[in-house]
Amino acid sequence: MQSLPYAVQYEFIIFGTPDGQSAGDYNDLVHQIVLEEYDAVAGDISILANRSRFVDFSFPYTESGVSAIVPIKDNERENAWIFMKPLTMDLWLTIGAFFVFTGFVVWVLEHRVNKEFRGPRLQQVGMIFWFSFSTIVFAHKEKVISNLTRFVVIVWVFVVLVLTSSYTANLTSMLTIQQLHPTITDIHDLRKNGDFVGYQNSSYVREFLKGSRNGGVAAIVDELPYLRLFLDKYSHKYTMVGPTYKTAGLGFAFRRGSPLLPDVSRAIIDLREKEILTRISNKWLGEEGCRDSDAAAVKTSNSKSLTLDSFKGLFLISWLSSSSALAIFLSIFFYENRVLLASDASIKQKLYALARAFDEEKDILSSKASTTPTPRGIAAAQSPAISISYQHEEVFSQDEGFPTTEPGTPIHHATAG
Repeated sequence: MQSLPYAVQYEFIIFGTPDGQSAGDYNDLVHQIVLEEYDAVAGDISILANRSRFVDFSFPYTESGVSAIVPIKDNERENAWIFMKPLTMDLWLTIGAFFVFTGFVVWVLEHRVNKEFRGPRLQQVGMIFWFSFSTIVFAHKEKVISNLTRFVVIVWVFVVLVLTSSYTANLTSMLTIQQLHPTITDIHDLRKNGDFVGYQNSSYVREFLKGSRNGGVAAIVDELPYLRLFLDKYSHKYTMVGPTYKTAGLGFAFRRGSPLLPDVSRAIIDLREKEILTRISNKWLGEEGCRDSDAAAVKTSNSKSLTLDSFKGLFLISWLSSSSALAIFLSIFFYENRVLLASDASIKQKLYALARAFDEEKDILSSKASTTPTPRGIAAAQSPAISISYQHEEVFSQDEGFPTTEPGTPIHHATAG
């Protein structure tokens, strides 16, 4: 009233009984204007359509709406399966699939040249799982011989390092940072669950709460100014959940056609532009920014599980490296057995022969040593001897249907001493 361009004589009258009790609800208070008991009503009067049929409202001096506050709980650390929560289920399944795939690729590349990857079938299957899963704690001690295998293992160890680091960081966050969860995340859940809900007496909020019963409450539904006041004191125990049902705000009620109404509305607009009303609101209802920070803290404290989308690029690199190494190995293997592939044997016979060829042990070191030329001086110093050479003929086995190499008739070359 002090912001009006002219002086106005006014008197505040409490709407209540002599013993200090309320004389009615908000609708009764507004109705006193219609009865010409009061010229205007100043207070936390919500601007509603049904009330505007009888009185005129000023410009709202504060925003309002209906929302709910619920208790927050911290029971995350009591979860026995919290070690599974850092990663989502689809990410767990993808990691397991890549462990098996990488172990299989390493086994294929090392089976012919590495004795540690040979043996009984069950032992070889166990080696596939052991080698890949042991990289989680970097406990694999098996030496790899093939350069292709080394390339695959280097990339896979890098992938495992990133995954374990991310998992450890997220799990540590869940175990050390207070995990605050609202008991209810949406006001609609209150209706679905049939929970007890508290509301302010004589408030229009009751229209939102059909069928409420006596007893304790799971949430409090009220207008935003009251919730701000409550959260300013108990923000560490409660939080606001959405959605928020916006209303026209809080304003002052006047008689229809009151000459004071336009000037009061302009004064309210002027106070809002100068942020005077904002400072008053922050003083009595609490800082709006602090409440938002507390709500954000509740949300950020809920460490989210890492999803597959965060590691798609990492898995793509691992798949490309393993697939490329496997493709190179198969190309070399098929080239070495090109004679077999070009034979007239059936597909079943060729597959059987390729399986036998793959299962044969191949000594890389011995093959390299055999290709090393022998010095002539050493050969000349040897005693005359009888060298036996075999003429090999490629014979097609009748019972197996794949080419074999069998010795022919030996030819003796006598060297005179």
